[in-house]
Amino acid sequence: MVNNIIPKSSDNETKSLTAIGLMSGTSMDAIDLAIIKSNGEDEINFGPSGSLDYTMAERSLLESAMQKAHACDGPVPLTGVFAEAAGLVTQKHAYAVKAFLKDHGLSARDIDLLGFHGQTILHRPDEKYTCQIGDGRALARLSGIDVVGDFRSADMLAGGQGAPLAPLYHKALSAKLLGEDNIAVLNIGGVGNVTFVNAEGMLAFDTGPGNALLDDWMMSKTGRPLDAQGETARSGVVHDELLSVWMRHPYFNKAAPKSLDRHGFDTFGLESLSLEDGAATLTAFTVNSILKAETLLAATPTTWIICGGARHNDFMMDYLSRVLKGKVMTAEAADWPGDELEAQAFAWLAIRSRYGLPLTLPETTGCRQPTIGGVFYSS
Repeated sequence: MVNNIIPKSSDNETKSLTAIGLMSGTSMDAIDLAIIKSNGEDEINFGPSGSLDYTMAERSLLESAMQKAHACDGPVPLTGVFAEAAGLVTQKHAYAVKAFLKDHGLSARDIDLLGFHGQTILHRPDEKYTCQIGDGRALARLSGIDVVGDFRSADMLAGGQGAPLAPLYHKALSAKLLGEDNIAVLNIGGVGNVTFVNAEGMLAFDTGPGNALLDDWMMSKTGRPLDAQGETARSGVVHDELLSVWMRHPYFNKAAPKSLDRHGFDTFGLESLSLEDGAATLTAFTVNSILKAETLLAATPTTWIICGGARHNDFMMDYLSRVLKGKVMTAEAADWPGDELEAQAFAWLAIRSRYGLPLTLPETTGCRQPTIGGVFYSS
């Protein structure tokens, strides 16, 4: 799946490359952009970052494509609404890159690579199928910058889940936290995922629902795309009987590594609840899925580093601090840029792909062997 790998220099060292990582997550709210300069291994230097919001009309198109993708029995055909959504993703990313470079006084010549994740509209790991829309070749042409895209396919061909993909980046960053061991990096975006790292090794997997179910609930009931600071949930009551039913989902008892789709859970009975009680119960669902994930780790984490949008949800952060056994801190407390971490990860993964370094391991996705991923598109 990888071509045009850059050979190592004569002294067996890899030159640092400057890359922009591009991430449009399952929350479908914005495109995040972040520059790093790295050799794809231990040298990681943070650069500028930013984001470009999707308009409500654009978000509606992406949501429509995602909903229709879930009705497909087989591979998603890139026609109709899917082609329209893919075109939007490509054009919006190209515009985002150009605006970002202009804002920071940079040009395409200053950037070696774009790490282009695309937009996930369907993820069926048990069927060895995943679909991220967006055209890497067209993005390279529009931006004038070489692109690495299609990060997941090689892993799935190697027997992996195709997700999560950020764990090796989490591990590289965690290595710089002196005196820390048994670290869990918890990303709560649309879906939750955890990377556990200690002296013996690592393990990574999707924990369960992240913000997506709560965001969908808030949008359907209020027209607002999130529960700001968790204030709605804070004023509600958790319905334990419903939570108990939701937590019986077979996913939670599967061995790790494992991954899931944004729409992998049926929140039966949710519509009978008030706005506040629904928000409280969905928040509890996310937290309880993380508690369940904790039992699958090789040791109890002494430190939890929270990244993703949920770290802005004060109610959820308070909840996690009460129930998790280790210290709970935000990415910023670890001197990591919490809003840009996933975008940074795809910049770093793009560099690794160019140097022929593995993007996934058996302990991060369940692939049969360390797997190089990504497809290179020349500008």
